[in-house]
Amino acid sequence: MSTEKKSVLILGGGLAGLTAAKRLTDRGFQVKVLEKREIYGGKVSSWKDDEGDWIESGTHCFFGAYDVLYDLMKEIKTYHAVLWKEHQLTYTLEGGKRFTFNTWDMPSPLHLLPAIVKNGYFTFGEMAFFSRSLIPLALKQAAYPPTQDHLTFAEWAEQKKFGRRLMDKMFRPMALALKFIPPEEISAKIILDVTETFYRVPDSSCMGFLKGAPQEYLHQPLLDHSASRGAVFKNRTAVDELLFDGGEIKGVQLRNGEILTADYYLSALPVHDLNKILPAGLKSHDRFFGGLSNLEGVPVISVQLWYDREIASDDNVLFSPDGIIPVYANLARTTPEYRTLRGEPFSGKTRFEFCVAPARELIKLSREEIIRQVDLSVRACYPAETRGAKVLKSTLVKIPHSVYAPLPNMEQYRPTQRTPVRNLFLAGGFSRQLYYDSMGGAVMSANLAVDGILRAGEME
Repeated sequence: MSTEKKSVLILGGGLAGLTAAKRLTDRGFQVKVLEKREIYGGKVSSWKDDEGDWIESGTHCFFGAYDVLYDLMKEIKTYHAVLWKEHQLTYTLEGGKRFTFNTWDMPSPLHLLPAIVKNGYFTFGEMAFFSRSLIPLALKQAAYPPTQDHLTFAEWAEQKKFGRRLMDKMFRPMALALKFIPPEEISAKIILDVTETFYRVPDSSCMGFLKGAPQEYLHQPLLDHSASRGAVFKNRTAVDELLFDGGEIKGVQLRNGEILTADYYLSALPVHDLNKILPAGLKSHDRFFGGLSNLEGVPVISVQLWYDREIASDDNVLFSPDGIIPVYANLARTTPEYRTLRGEPFSGKTRFEFCVAPARELIKLSREEIIRQVDLSVRACYPAETRGAKVLKSTLVKIPHSVYAPLPNMEQYRPTQRTPVRNLFLAGGFSRQLYYDSMGGAVMSANLAVDGILRAGEME
């Protein structure tokens, strides 16, 4: 296929859209990317506030399982910016208690033995019941989780009878950290898929942080790479509707009335935004498109608090089942280039970043009330360390619709990257790939969408 004159219009400048732009420009396509916001990066976006401090749209942990993301970063020469942390999961509890799941550097499943026998919190009996519940997962591996998509994880755990304390203290913050919804809502398939991967691939649960902002180590390098190969990027450009003639996409109408055309169209929008631009005729064209309305975005809140002293010295991600901070980190430890306050050096103190969840009700509260409740959760987990501590600065980001909600029976509505319309393709974490709605999922979905465009071109 000759791609010299083939053009692709990419809708959305998040990680999926930027990855697709790189892949397509590398193949010789003419690429234009439309982004409605001022900044690029989507759910992984970052920016400097008026005081010179970096703000992120969320707490972004880099799981070892995201091979496709690291392949991409190696291509743009930024993989060195991922700082891998000690392979362990630490949970902080009210009253200053904590426990840690450690691992051994051994083949699966032996690497998990320390987590089972000496986590210092759950009894051997509790862990034995939990281990027994995973026998079907160990025997059937990846084939087992899809058979449990009709259940919430809480329902599945109740059937397996592995205990309320294990659910509340271990899996509740895990579910909220992964998809921002509790075990009573999330599909059992999601937690079982992740558990199976962690069980089977020893390094998949290892986590890292960027040494600085995603804008500097992901988005700008991708933009620069694609722009150097002729890609055009237009921010502050909102799409109003895809123009469908009953057979294929004939163009994209922008909110300002302008119409843009291309040979191929790739939507890298989150699913709630994609649903807004799909014309009624396209939704009725095929169940593929009509089913997308069943996928809803989850509200997400991210909070940063700078304290005048070091409260947590952990150089790693932290989980908490108590309060409203299920996953967080002290960025003054994990992220060297974030050791700032109002643009000035800020070392030996604390710069917490929190995922605040579940956010469905919290997002309705005022900024001041959310900050107050987050601070109370911190002080409950660190009563001694926070005695007399003052908050020097706080930031809050509310996202009404973020990752899609992986509720039971939603897997059937997740679309493939290639659609029934010849020249329309999809990318984004909500589409079908291994990593769900995540950084790894964004990159893999873009790779698959580009593969679809290449195959479509070969058939023409």
